[in-house]
Parts: sequence; structure tokens; C-alpha cells
Amino acid sequence: MIITGMDHFQSVCKKKLVEWYNNNGEMVYSLRAPIDLSDVFIVWSCKTLQNYKCLASTDISGDGIYAEYTYNGDKQELYEDVYKKLTNTCHTEE
Repeated sequence: MIITGMDHFQSVCKKKLVEWYNNNGEMVYSLRAPIDLSDVFIVWSCKTLQNYKCLASTDISGDGIYAEYTYNGDKQELYEDVYKKLTNTCHTEE
């Protein structure tokens, strides 16, 4: 895989998250219907030297899915880590 720029990288990441969700979403969420690219958004991305990093999520209410993609430009490999938010706790004291 050869990434040709930030737009290309983000597009690949969105496609990979759609693939993952449609193939594995039932593991973490009762998948009602397949998602598409319009359901995925980029939270943050950057490029350092030949490497890219991207954080992506879905706008599906309540799924808690969060994905991290890292592209190693030396090896031309894309790594995918997918997470699910388990809790959201507010702490007001130590």
C-alpha cells in the first residue's frame, strides 16, 4: 500500500473503518444496518516524516467505536486499532 498524501490516507482510513464495522460491529454493538462512508468522520490526523496517524469514529448514536490508524511509510503498512468506550465518568474530587 502506498499513501500519496493526507487526503488519500484519510480516505483509506474511513474505508477501513467501514469495512471493520460492517464485518465486526456485532461484536460490540447490535448492528441494525451496514454503515457507509457518510457515517465515519476523522477526529484528528497528522503526518510526521513518512508516517501518518489518524483517529476516526462513527456518528452512530451509542456505538462508542473509536479507531486509530497508523501508516508506516518505511514498510508501507497500515495498522488498525479499534476501541469501544466502556465508561464516561465525571470526577470532581481527588
